[in-house]
Amino acid sequence: MARSSKTVDSNYDPPRKTRFTTTSTLSISTTPSPSLSRSSSPGLGSPDVYSTTLPWWRAEIRRRLVKSVAWESRVIARMQDYIRTPWLDAYFVYTSSLGTHTFFMTALPGVFFFGFEEMGRGLIILLALGVYFSSFIKDLICSPRPFAPPVTRLTIGTHHLEYGFPSTHSTNSVSIALLLFAHIHSLSLPTTTTEPIISPHTYTLSVILLAWYIFSIVFGRLYTAMHSFTDCIVGVLLGTGIWWGHTNFPGIPITLSPSNPLFHIIPFIGLGTLITPTTLTIQIGRGLGLGSLLETWIHKGGWEVPLILIPLCLLAVNQHPQPVDDCPCFEDAIAFMSVILGSQVGKWVTTYFGWGVGMGRTVVMPGSGWVKLHGGEGWVMVERTLGDVGVWWGFAVMKMVVGVLIIFTWRILAKSLLHLILPPTYRLLARGVSLPSRRFYTPATDYKSVPSEFGGGVGGHGLRPIPSVIDLPSSGGVGVEVGGIGSGSGVGVEGRRYAGGVEGRYAGGRELRVRGVGGNGNGVYRNGKTLGVNGGGGGGSLSGMTNGSTNGYYYSEKGNDEGGQELDAVKHYDADVLTKVFVYVGIGFLACEGVPVMFELVGWGVRSWVPV
Repeated sequence: MARSSKTVDSNYDPPRKTRFTTTSTLSISTTPSPSLSRSSSPGLGSPDVYSTTLPWWRAEIRRRLVKSVAWESRVIARMQDYIRTPWLDAYFVYTSSLGTHTFFMTALPGVFFFGFEEMGRGLIILLALGVYFSSFIKDLICSPRPFAPPVTRLTIGTHHLEYGFPSTHSTNSVSIALLLFAHIHSLSLPTTTTEPIISPHTYTLSVILLAWYIFSIVFGRLYTAMHSFTDCIVGVLLGTGIWWGHTNFPGIPITLSPSNPLFHIIPFIGLGTLITPTTLTIQIGRGLGLGSLLETWIHKGGWEVPLILIPLCLLAVNQHPQPVDDCPCFEDAIAFMSVILGSQVGKWVTTYFGWGVGMGRTVVMPGSGWVKLHGGEGWVMVERTLGDVGVWWGFAVMKMVVGVLIIFTWRILAKSLLHLILPPTYRLLARGVSLPSRRFYTPATDYKSVPSEFGGGVGGHGLRPIPSVIDLPSSGGVGVEVGGIGSGSGVGVEGRRYAGGVEGRYAGGRELRVRGVGGNGNGVYRNGKTLGVNGGGGGGSLSGMTNGSTNGYYYSEKGNDEGGQELDAVKHYDADVLTKVFVYVGIGFLACEGVPVMFELVGWGVRSWVPV
């Protein structure tokens, strides 16, 4: 694949809006854009915009990072020249989905549905804090991703529409891998009464797989040119720090003798334990254990728990930095903070009122091999038959289907109801008080209604065939960006050239969509025909709509394929913020507490073992 020899300096200022028309020869004209719009690639506006909009210290940090991104972009481009192959392209693009919050939050309810509550609560906290803090820094600094050109950017989903610094993929993958490593390490150690649960070979293999997972995600962000080295390094450090603060991992003991220089230095900084006068032990990776302290407080606390957690969550939403560009980081952050609020307050409710899983009785999933003794005085484990295995899987599938449907139904109904209630409430309150406002969000006084969740087309988001857990899109296809933002040239899949140099993808092998990323519009290839964007005459129209918290577009085509098509501006509403908070508080409560309790009550159980 050919690459432009164009280089990028630290003052890289991409062209503005590119307009496409459909003629026998595709013509391109570039016109200035009066302001940054949602179709502008975040972080790539004029340097003057950021220096005048951001406080001086944020602008200075951003200026230094942009200079670093420009240099690192050239390094990454040279690396891609040497190592890119079609197989590696596919591998790193598709494995990147294993580091997304979409993947984790789609799989996370199942952790609770099958009784692994402690692991699930740890995953939620690490993911929520990782997404929130990385999104916070992204919107605070507004640093762009590596410049294309000189890099060739490979992407799946809409993550390229966020700022680059730091890498949320790196943050999530490292924190989750360390959480799993701590659990595996504890299983590999003997106790005073039992042997290790897993063998040394299993332990070694598990550690290798976790290390490979981290490598695939973190290096994959560099290979696909979605992040710079600085983005990934800070993301790794952030993920490690979040895990270290949360975990109560005792650490890996390292013994030092007096011959080691560290033997005399470590005690002065308050680390290590002197076992004997000639033996010093330090615990590598020992965590602070704040997660355990939080869990203890929730279990033993009274009404102060919700009275503290709820204002803290709302404060975190309110204090999220306002970016210069319209970036989806804020919406991802508030969704995750709301999920963690719902799970923590839900745990307090079920504990305080005695409504927890089992409610004082033991329920085991049918087909697990456990049989209750006559008289109900205990349980005994029996050998499982093939029929038992079939019964277990049947209930497992039913639990996942029913649980996800309950969450999906709550999301639809709650979102639609709040969109009816909140706008008039906001307008009433606005008469007497000044309500908080946020850039790019339309206040309730300027609109009459929010598009319905049940509507399609231009007016509403419409129902999707696959339920979304946190309003993030499925990974639909692979985008290749080579010509750069507004560069006017690029190469699509299978060597097809297209204008704009932005995202090229096939849908079902028939349609290549060129998605506007840099204020340069949208183009669509279909059956070898080029559909115009933002110009030209004709009866086609292209309506851009967001999928919940993302910048992804859904296309609504009308009229002749040959006609020009226009991309409508995406709108945010102030009611969406509080709506998202309420909806995802409910999702957190249902996934972590409500649905598992229901499974226990109907006899489906959540555990496949008898708790000790």
